[in-house]
Amino acid sequence: MKAKPMKRTIAYYPGCSLEGLAEEYDRSTRAVCRALGLELVEIPDWNCCGSTPAHSYNPLLSAALAGRNLALAEEAGLDTVMTPCPGCLKALKGALHKQGEDPNGFQDALGRPFEGKVRAVSVLQLLAERIGPEALRKAVRRPFRDAPVAPYYGCLLTRPAAFAQFDDPENPVSMDRILEAIGCAVPDFPFKTECCGATYGVTRNPIVTRLTGRILDMAVRAGAAAVAVACPLCQQNLDLRQAQVEKAAGRRFRLPVVYITQLVGLALGLTPEEVGLDKLFVSPESLIMNLDAESETADSLSNAG
Repeated sequence: MKAKPMKRTIAYYPGCSLEGLAEEYDRSTRAVCRALGLELVEIPDWNCCGSTPAHSYNPLLSAALAGRNLALAEEAGLDTVMTPCPGCLKALKGALHKQGEDPNGFQDALGRPFEGKVRAVSVLQLLAERIGPEALRKAVRRPFRDAPVAPYYGCLLTRPAAFAQFDDPENPVSMDRILEAIGCAVPDFPFKTECCGATYGVTRNPIVTRLTGRILDMAVRAGAAAVAVACPLCQQNLDLRQAQVEKAAGRRFRLPVVYITQLVGLALGLTPEEVGLDKLFVSPESLIMNLDAESETADSLSNAG
């Protein structure tokens, strides 16, 4: 009889975008963590982290908004808060930074007890550090058959380095290693941390079109059949707006832009529906066709380490 998979309890902060346009990111994150024996406990009564507008208006208020979520997790006795969104992650880590920099002012703005003993991580960091590529490789049931997937981190996931404290800010490799662990081929992708244009998609659409087009063009030139992302905004700009980019560039890319959790979920044996592949604008059918048949001999995570 096999031992039960290891259980680790993590405070989960989905953030606002994962309840809307990035619902598939939330779905795949929950499904992958469940499959890997990680127990996600959604922070009760969580609130918006403030995103960019709050920081622009009042940095201390922004820190307190994000800090409230950390305080709620701390009150629940949890030591790690995970969020899939890099924007939310920056706000959470910014709150911890502000708490250390100005504890009295932060405490006054927060208005509740907080010792700052919790840690904020991304889902990518959770996979890279709590699970690790080797354990993940042993848990895979349907590896990809060397499907070339470009790892796109975006400009925020590992930056600023003082806040992120994860991977290399200029040449991160954590996603590369995870992709390799699930059977993907990882091409040399020099634009892995280039900005996609972020929130300028509405106010300065031509900028986003140009920047996104450069990233998609480089992925194609690198030989990628898909792009892996770990940010809702990056995914939206590269996937949802891809038709706009194609029209402006006068060419077709047709590159699936898939969340890293969706790819990991497929490799673990989850169905396309369970990881929300139906939510993508560019069809990921070519990726699904690159999966091996499910292996009955794959090791469970409990025996992987």
